[in-house]
Amino acid sequence: MSITVESAARDQAGAVRRREISARELLDLHLERIAVRNPELNAIVSLDEERAREGAAAADEALASGAEVGALHGLPFAFKDTHGVAGWRTTYGSPLFADHVADQDDLIVERVRRAGVVVIGKTNVPEFAAGSHTFNRVFGLTRNPVDPSRSAGGSSGGAACALASGMVPLADGSDMGGSLRNPASFCGVVGLRPSLGRVPEWPLYNQWETTSVGGPMARNVGDLALLLSVMAGPDPRAPQALTDPGAAFAPPLDGSLAGLRVALSPDLGGAIEVDAEVAEIVASSGSAFAGAGAVVTDAHPLLAEADDTFRTLRAWHFQAKFGMMLAASPDEFKPSLADNIRAGESLTGADVARAYAQRTALSERMREFFETHDLLVLPVSQVPPFPADQEYPSAINGRPMATYLDWMRAAYVITVTGCPAISVPFGHTADGLPVGVQIVAPHGRDRFLLEVAAAFEAVSRPG
Repeated sequence: MSITVESAARDQAGAVRRREISARELLDLHLERIAVRNPELNAIVSLDEERAREGAAAADEALASGAEVGALHGLPFAFKDTHGVAGWRTTYGSPLFADHVADQDDLIVERVRRAGVVVIGKTNVPEFAAGSHTFNRVFGLTRNPVDPSRSAGGSSGGAACALASGMVPLADGSDMGGSLRNPASFCGVVGLRPSLGRVPEWPLYNQWETTSVGGPMARNVGDLALLLSVMAGPDPRAPQALTDPGAAFAPPLDGSLAGLRVALSPDLGGAIEVDAEVAEIVASSGSAFAGAGAVVTDAHPLLAEADDTFRTLRAWHFQAKFGMMLAASPDEFKPSLADNIRAGESLTGADVARAYAQRTALSERMREFFETHDLLVLPVSQVPPFPADQEYPSAINGRPMATYLDWMRAAYVITVTGCPAISVPFGHTADGLPVGVQIVAPHGRDRFLLEVAAAFEAVSRPG
């Protein structure tokens, strides 16, 4: 098999282990692609070719010595620029941290590095990962690899763009309101928001804050499962981590859609405004499920409290984490983020308690919903990739969007349920822009979700 940058990550890693291609040669292939695509797309930042070549050489030497190597040995990797990588520049997309060098690995980085990757740099993010459009004043704008005049999404926009354009074979990310799912949909790759506790994170300012999770991205579901198998599993530093070992999620995936009870809702019963073309594409996914033997019905859970729950917890979290920084440096934050932080200042204990009570009710309602349905299918993003010179879509179907969060409801209403959700590519707009569908499963059933997603991928993208 001839390995290219478009080859599956599993094939690339296998070829390195079998010594059919060296880590140095694989790195060179990716650096060549980066040199061609990154100047226009701006997906990878803080690129350090010298250190990358040193890492590739060390990977080859380890293989030559007969050492036992990890599942990702020799694969070039660029970590999301909100994840600390010891000794590497980590800016969080903020001018306040433009020259910051991390002194320790985040847990997700520690695990991926232990699996043998060759670190090449970081992937671009919005400022402090706030918003689903990737731009900041440190590195600038990341563009969509399918149409560079469009957004790559966010906050893991650099990761999704780098993946889709062949600059990296796998990518990490994080997701609060859709930051793994939205850019995956916009760029035509796969992004998973795992169940709460599936991918433990450390260090955190608040280990009990449970809106944001880390997770994997890949160009196909099998590769994503491989990366999840490295990221997942308990750790004593993360008290809410689920106990299943990471190996439980490794490929191969052998799921089937036959007989599954699929609830399909392009707009959650009118609760979210969805671009007409996106809604049509999502609705058409029902035929793919039904054609593979699933029983598809028009159904959805009632998630009316999800909007207030997410916005309250997000504002509370942002104020707690960034409030003092904003007070000290008010001109160093983009206005939309500053407004979101300030929204947390007026919250009371009763407001936060209400949000957690609502979140509990939402979780219980999803549990009950999944007693009569196996899956929920809905849009990932309510719009196709929008023009890159906009901060966020100002309207959907002519209906104005009041804030930079409104157009992300399809993702963030799922966030506060705690359920795992995956974005799988499915179709394109008339302009050729990628559109993904969001498949949601019960909390804790991440392996089942991966198997279903792989089966859906096989029928919707054969070959």
